[in-house]
Amino acid sequence: MKINHTTAIESPSAGFMSQLQLQILFVVTILILGFTKINAQVEEYTKPSWMFGVATGANFNFYRGSTFMLNENFTPPTAFHKGNGVGLFIAPTIEYHKPDSRFGFIFQAGYDSRRGSFDQVTTPCNCPADLKTKLSYITIEPSLRFTPFRSNLYLYGGPRFAFLQDKSFTYEQGTNPDFPLQVQNPDVKGDFSDVNKTIISMQIGLGYDIPLNTTTSKTQFVLSPFIAYHPYFSQNPRGVETWNITTLRAGMVLKFGQGQLIELPIDGEVTFSANPPTNVEYVKVVREVFPIRNYVFFNEGSTEIPNRYVILNKNEVKDFKEDQVQFNTPKNMSGRSERQMLVYYNILNILGDRMVKNPNTTVTLVGSSENGRQEGLIMAQNIKNYLTTVFEIKENRIAVEGRDKPLVPSEQIGGTKELGLLKEGDRRVTIESNSPELLIEFQSGKNAPLKPIEIIIGNENPSNDVVFDVKGTEEALKFWSLQIIDEKGKVQNFGPYAEEQVNIPRKTIMGNQPENDYKIIMTGTTKSGKIINQESTMHLTPYVAPVVQESIRFSVIYEFNESKSIAIYDKYLTEIVAPKIPQNATVIITGHTDIIGEIDYNKNLSLARVNDVRSILEKSLATAGRTDVTFKVRGEGEDEKLAPFDNKYPEERFYNRTVIIDIVK
Repeated sequence: MKINHTTAIESPSAGFMSQLQLQILFVVTILILGFTKINAQVEEYTKPSWMFGVATGANFNFYRGSTFMLNENFTPPTAFHKGNGVGLFIAPTIEYHKPDSRFGFIFQAGYDSRRGSFDQVTTPCNCPADLKTKLSYITIEPSLRFTPFRSNLYLYGGPRFAFLQDKSFTYEQGTNPDFPLQVQNPDVKGDFSDVNKTIISMQIGLGYDIPLNTTTSKTQFVLSPFIAYHPYFSQNPRGVETWNITTLRAGMVLKFGQGQLIELPIDGEVTFSANPPTNVEYVKVVREVFPIRNYVFFNEGSTEIPNRYVILNKNEVKDFKEDQVQFNTPKNMSGRSERQMLVYYNILNILGDRMVKNPNTTVTLVGSSENGRQEGLIMAQNIKNYLTTVFEIKENRIAVEGRDKPLVPSEQIGGTKELGLLKEGDRRVTIESNSPELLIEFQSGKNAPLKPIEIIIGNENPSNDVVFDVKGTEEALKFWSLQIIDEKGKVQNFGPYAEEQVNIPRKTIMGNQPENDYKIIMTGTTKSGKIINQESTMHLTPYVAPVVQESIRFSVIYEFNESKSIAIYDKYLTEIVAPKIPQNATVIITGHTDIIGEIDYNKNLSLARVNDVRSILEKSLATAGRTDVTFKVRGEGEDEKLAPFDNKYPEERFYNRTVIIDIVK
C-alpha cells in the first residue's frame, strides 16, 4: 500500500519576514517624516526621557546537546544533536533614559520564536531523518540600559522570562537511497513532551539610537538597530535530555517620545563693581611661646601610639624641622586649638629632632596604665621603638619604665566624680629628662616640661589686588572683559573671564604711576548673544607697607586641681616673661580649666591661677623698680565657648588647665 508523503505547512520563511518588516518600517518612516515636517516648530526640545515603540528582529537559534524521545508515543531510531534556525521576534517596547545620564531601563514583552531544524541524521536502515520544531514563547525582558560615553551607543542586559507558546515538531524520515522504489514514510507531527512551560535566562546586547527628526519637534522618533546575545545558560527547552539553545538576535526598534521645551536663556540682571584695595596702617602680630607638655596619651584598650599623633617615616625625617612645625599646619585651620594641637601632636617628632641635634641628651619614658606596669612598659617601649627606628637614636639613650599611675596622677585617692576622664589623663607615657637642651628654661627633673616652641600668629597683610565683581555672571553671561582707562587716556584690556569675581594686582594696573583715577568699562556677552556694557570708576594709590604691631603671649600649664605655679614656673615667669614686658605695657592674664569638676569651683580655680601668675610678675617688676605696667585679669573657668582648646581628648583637657599671658604694647 502506498502512503503519500505529507508536507507540513510552515510559518513564513525568514526571508519573507525580513521583507515584510522592511516594508512596514519604510511606510512608518515616510509617515514620521511627513508628520515631523508638518509639526516642525522653532522651539528646541530635550531628548525624550520616556519612549514607546516596537522592536522587531530575527532570532538566529543554535541547537546543541541531544534529543531522542520526542514524546511518550514516538521515539525515532536515532537521536538528534546540533541544529539551527531563524525565528521572528516582535515586542512592544517601553524605555526610560534621562538625557545626559548614563543609566536607564528597557522593558519589552512579545513573541519570541526559537524555531529551527536539527542537522539531518541517518537511521539504522540507512534512511535520512530530519526534525524541525516551531518552538516559541511569549517573552518578558526587563533590562538595565547603560550609556558609557553619554552618546547614542548604549549597552543593555537583564533577565528573560519566557512562557511556552508552541512546542510542536515535525519528524521526516526518507527512504534508503539504495532502494529507490521504497515507499516514502509519512511525516510524524506532534508536541514535545516534558517541555518546560517557563524559562528564566538572560541576555546582553548593544544598540545605537538614530534620530529620525530634529529636537525642534516635541514628538521625536528614533530608529535603534540592536544586536543581543542569549547564552545557553538555563535555555533548556525540556526537562529531560540535554537539548539547549543559544540565540543571537538582530533587529531594530522604532520608538517615539516627547521632549521637554528648552527655555531660551533669559538675560538676568548683572551688577558690576570695582573694589580697590586700601592701605592698612597697622598689622598685628602675636609671637606666642607655646609650651610642650611632656606627656603622650594612649587610648583605652590600646598600647599603640594613637593615630592623632603625627607619625613620620624615615624619608620624612630629613624634612622635619622643629622651628618650622607651625608652618606645616593646614592652611584652612582656624583658631588656636586646631593650629596648636597639631603642634603638640608632633611631640614625638620634636623630641626626636632635638635628640638628633643634641647627641648627648637622654630621656626616660615612663608608661602608666590602669591595667598594670607591664602594659605601661609596652606603651613606653612602642615610643622608644619609634624614636630608635625612625630617628635612628641609639637605644642606650632611651630608658623605659612601667607604672600603675604616673608620679603626678590626675585621679586622686577618695575621688568619686568623673573618674573616667581622670583615668584617661593617667593613661600616658611621661617624657623625663635631665638634659637642659630638651627642657623649659630653669627646669630639670622628672616633672619638667619640654622646651616650648615659638609660634608666630599674625593678621595677614590685606590684599593688594583690585577686586572686580560681576554679580549674575553665572546666570546671565557667557563671558565678560574689562577696559581700564587712566586720566591720560591710556587703555588696558583684561579678560575674557567667566567667573563672577576677578582679582588684578594693583601694581599691574598702576605700574610706577602715582595715585590716579580710573574709568572701567565692563563688556559682557549674555547667554542669548547680546552685548552689555557697564561702567564704574575708582581711585588707586600706591602701596604703603603697614606698621607691624607685635605682642607676646606666654602660657603657664597646671596639673589637675593645682593653683600654685611657683614650683615649676616661678623662675621662668621672673627671669623670662617679666623682662619681656615693655614700658607702659598692658598685661592681660586669662585663666582656664578643663571640664572636670563643678562650674563654680572651676571658676574660682581659674581665678586663683590668674592671681598666682599676676603675683609672681608684679613681684618681679617691683624688684626691678617698675610700676608702669597695667594688669587685666579674667578667670573663665571651664567655659567651653572661651576655652582655648576642646575637651575631647586628655591632652586638650591638660592644655585647658592654663593661664595665658598676653603682653600688649
